[in-house]
Amino acid sequence: MPVSSGAKAATKVGGALTRAIQVSPTLKKFLGVGECSRPESMKRIWDYIKDQKLQNPQNKREILCDEKLKPVLGGKDKVGFTEIAKLLSEHFPKAPKTPKTPVDTST
Repeated sequence: MPVSSGAKAATKVGGALTRAIQVSPTLKKFLGVGECSRPESMKRIWDYIKDQKLQNPQNKREILCDEKLKPVLGGKDKVGFTEIAKLLSEHFPKAPKTPKTPVDTST
């Protein structure tokens, strides 16, 4: 039985962005775990924002940071919801770039 293109796409879910990796001490303290994927951390931040009712009622695109969330989001009192992913990226270490080995073409 042939596999549909939708099924193929479903099997490719995952990759580098969904892999759990070491997070900063600040994010570790907030999440309560030392490793987390970027999407999972974003989900948990949003769950916290909703549970604590931190969205500005006059402007739902604005998040009013409480004392627990503020260190995670750069120490700001308020952030736009589009800024959250960028501010969270600070808590995920970048993998060191390995230099490419030059190809020897002298033979």
